[in-house]
Amino acid sequence: MLYRKASPYILSSSLINKLRKYEELHKKCSPNTPLFHQSLQQLKANHSTDQLKCNYVLWTPAGGLGNRMLTLVSTFLYALLTNRVMLIHQVDDMVDLFCEPFPGSTWYVPPDFPIKNLESYNLYSENSYGYMVEHNMINIDPNSPSSAVPSFIYLHLKHDYRYHVLHKRFFCEDDQEVINKINWVLLKSDNYFVPGLFMIPKYEQELERMFPIKETVFHHLGRYLLHPSDSVWGMVMRYHNSYMAKAKERIGIQARIFQSSPISIDDLYKQMVNCTLEESILPKLNPEQSKNSFLAPNEATPRAVLLASLYGVLYDRLKDMYYLHSTTTGEIVSVYQPSHEENQQFDQQLHNQKALAEIWLLSFSDVLVTTAGSTFGYMAYSLAGIKPWFLMRSKDQKIPDPPCHRSVTIDPCFHSPPDDLICRTRNITNAGKVVRHVRHCEDFDGGVKLFE
Repeated sequence: MLYRKASPYILSSSLINKLRKYEELHKKCSPNTPLFHQSLQQLKANHSTDQLKCNYVLWTPAGGLGNRMLTLVSTFLYALLTNRVMLIHQVDDMVDLFCEPFPGSTWYVPPDFPIKNLESYNLYSENSYGYMVEHNMINIDPNSPSSAVPSFIYLHLKHDYRYHVLHKRFFCEDDQEVINKINWVLLKSDNYFVPGLFMIPKYEQELERMFPIKETVFHHLGRYLLHPSDSVWGMVMRYHNSYMAKAKERIGIQARIFQSSPISIDDLYKQMVNCTLEESILPKLNPEQSKNSFLAPNEATPRAVLLASLYGVLYDRLKDMYYLHSTTTGEIVSVYQPSHEENQQFDQQLHNQKALAEIWLLSFSDVLVTTAGSTFGYMAYSLAGIKPWFLMRSKDQKIPDPPCHRSVTIDPCFHSPPDDLICRTRNITNAGKVVRHVRHCEDFDGGVKLFE
């Protein structure tokens, strides 16, 4: 907390109370407790029961680190709304990434958990909700008893779910009534599906009480839930104290290239520079190198730029730009880049640790520039509570004009909302027009996000 500016967004008393009650529930129901072992016995049966005191949602990872952090927070909010305990299936590349968030308990399922091969569950798994509904393996009558539903269900909310209407029915109120009767829910997603929860009438009032300022969902829950491990925090602290701590202004830039929106490194660099100079995020260069462009050491205002990118060439060029030229304001600009891996390395623990450290370092910034549609960037600005400048994605392999746009909200984008979904209580033909505080994203076509 001492490394970040205090959040301007106050937590509601309703959210605080909800979190305190959840902590009590998690401690009572977490692995290695009698109630957890009781639930495991039920899991081996072929149906659920309404007599258990503890129900669970088990999160399993999908996608890169940014996607995982988005879905962890989404799943946690779902657990809060449905009075479930959230547990995690830990994989090798997530070891020593995060601290345990809940006092006196663990959120990891034990190695001998009876459901095996959790990573293999997909859109067509026989235990998925969509498959079971399609093949009449589950009673979808909301008034049916718990004994009419299975002991566990798999919810597939990865981006491809939206092409199968029965999987999209997770966002229908009647289907929520059915799912809520199932003791164990397995959930996999690479989406920030929080805006979809706001579209379910059943949860609207409680979400209103918990988040009177709608765009603060990830900001508050991310800061509450996600804490770097000691190993990652050591990287953060050492780098920040060595290079960033004494700067009077910290500017974070996150830049990447997507295969779906190709652009050359040269053009990405030009776009980054055009954005930061045009929007006065960085000072302009002094072409004449006149005497009065230099200030005495005690008069200079140092700006520290933290560049988070896979590409080392961006750092080399930006650093040289302020090394070879003075600025029109006389300001000193220092440029830093903690790592440049060149390629995203999935399933690599050290790569994820470095990425998490850079997300945290970016979240200490006073100003942020991030790549449109990047979940890595979403993490940084949402944790910081800063509305970033988006480096817009190229649509014709050329530099976008204008190069960047300012976000109007601090919450991430739900890339794959459940459009064209017919529910009994509410139709979602266009997810951006269902409720007034969910609108289309500025940075990702077809996505929706929470707005004030």
